[in-house]
Amino acid sequence: MKHVAALAGVGIKTVSRVINGEPNVSTSTTARVLEAARALDYHLDVRAGNLRRADGRTRTLGLLVSSVDNPFAGAVHRGVEDVAMSHDTAVFASSLDDDPDREQRAVAAFLGRRVDGLVLTSVARSQGYLAVEAARGTPLVFVDREARDLAADVVASDNPASAAMAARHLISHGHRRVAFLGDRETIGTAVERRDGFLAEMGRSGVATADLPVVLGLHDEASARAAALDLLRADDPPTALFAAQNLVTLGAVRALRELDLHRRVALVGFDDIALGDLLQPGITVVAQDPYEIGRLAAERVFARLDGDDSEPQRVIVPTTLLARGSGEIRPPA
Repeated sequence: MKHVAALAGVGIKTVSRVINGEPNVSTSTTARVLEAARALDYHLDVRAGNLRRADGRTRTLGLLVSSVDNPFAGAVHRGVEDVAMSHDTAVFASSLDDDPDREQRAVAAFLGRRVDGLVLTSVARSQGYLAVEAARGTPLVFVDREARDLAADVVASDNPASAAMAARHLISHGHRRVAFLGDRETIGTAVERRDGFLAEMGRSGVATADLPVVLGLHDEASARAAALDLLRADDPPTALFAAQNLVTLGAVRALRELDLHRRVALVGFDDIALGDLLQPGITVVAQDPYEIGRLAAERVFARLDGDDSEPQRVIVPTTLLARGSGEIRPPA
């Protein structure tokens, strides 16, 4: 705080007022203080004096997930939490909502509380803003999506290979006109799944330029609308590959709304609740989000305990669960 005050040309008390959002500080002074804080990578240390232990740890982790109401993120959270509890450590969790600004604000809040390590799902174009923190030795482990412009541990599925597995399954049941329904292009996993799917379709001899590909589907409603448009078209697909769990739910709704759920095949990426109880059951490429979270937390504690090896890329296997919807064959 002294360094920020010196760089901004103000007193320490003024820095404290600005950082804590107190009134009666001019706009120009606030701007100078915030610019100095950014230049020095200064973060507010919330109750650090009370949290710090003799070993220098706060016994806390920061966890950033896509959205806490998404079952995938919830399972990741549980995996991280179970490992953290075994280390007498609490977990602060926040939702990303696939917003780059929210990502950086959440990370800043975690660092302000001096967490011992971070487990992060990211969406910003670059995670280079964490380079200073990484240099300080704070363990950073990315889940589901790899960091960009930053060397760090990552625990994820093999998205291209898993999407290719879904494509092979549909091809083996006679499908050639398969529609791809995916998340936003700004999300690395959405692009990886699209590319893996199209590459496998191409290897089978399908002209991929003719396949319907719809990206930008961020929730159940947008996926339902996109699926309805495709299924009502003059040349509808005989199968759908829904490359995210909420997208799968939207596709299920569209198929049932048009009474096509026994005639058009469907394979989803990620399992969905009660998917095995529907008729037909929903065929999925299932990730293991609990294991992803567990292994990510184990990497954090390994780093805290002195592991200074090169960043690791840990791949958690996926499984194709054939339940009926992905085995529907196209019309003769």
